[in-house]
Amino acid sequence: MELAGKVAVITGAASGIGRAVADAMARREVRGMALVDMGEAIDGVAAEVNAQAGRQVAYAYRGDTTDEAFRASVFDSISARFGTVNMCVPAAGITRDDLAVRVDKVTGKARIYPVERFKQVVDVNLVAPVYWALEMIGRIAEDRAARGLKRWQPAEGMQGTIVFIGSVSSQGNRGQISYASTKAGLEGAAATIMKEAVFYGVRCSLIHPGFTDTQMVRAMGDDYINKQILPFTQLGRLIRPDEIADAICFMLTNSAVSGELWADAGWHPPA
Repeated sequence: MELAGKVAVITGAASGIGRAVADAMARREVRGMALVDMGEAIDGVAAEVNAQAGRQVAYAYRGDTTDEAFRASVFDSISARFGTVNMCVPAAGITRDDLAVRVDKVTGKARIYPVERFKQVVDVNLVAPVYWALEMIGRIAEDRAARGLKRWQPAEGMQGTIVFIGSVSSQGNRGQISYASTKAGLEGAAATIMKEAVFYGVRCSLIHPGFTDTQMVRAMGDDYINKQILPFTQLGRLIRPDEIADAICFMLTNSAVSGELWADAGWHPPA
């Protein structure tokens, strides 16, 4: 499945991996892209992508990715401009890191990670990506039904593809009980969607990036990065977002890729 001429939806596109994917897709001649994010920065990102591409390829959409009505409106709008969406990279994500259980040194009482915070991370990092993917699959299914098509046949070529953004933290990482749970959850979601969505000619896979040079990782602080990340990374540096974006484009285009890809730069944390 070539990227040229295709239509994509990318969430979390204002920065980090999502932004890098938008740049990579524009270079690979996609026909149109919906760039989705919550902040005003997404407008400037779309303008920059278009300027670099020398054409109107990216459209900015500001909103909450957990909002069902907003999700539907994005697909309605970009589909009206370019046709059925056939690539989805739901890259929006958050961290709310803290130890699962912490004992107060003064009172001796245990403080358990707040359930409201856990649910917030689950909604953004797990539920939302799955439903942005399902939105695309549903519309491809409707389009096929309208044309009298049923079970997909290989001779048709792939009809769509999804790449979820996992993390090396899916294996477990101290202080990331909510984040790690959501990234591990995406493994089951991707495997299930692949088994079901291929009926409509849609593939689904998952990439597990290592520590990438994004705002989310930089927020951990230089001290943490220098002491807890870089010493255990074979490359000796943070991964560049464009390196992950290249890997995602490979996963989108290569029809043999249906599982998980680890892009961890050789990160092996101590026990």
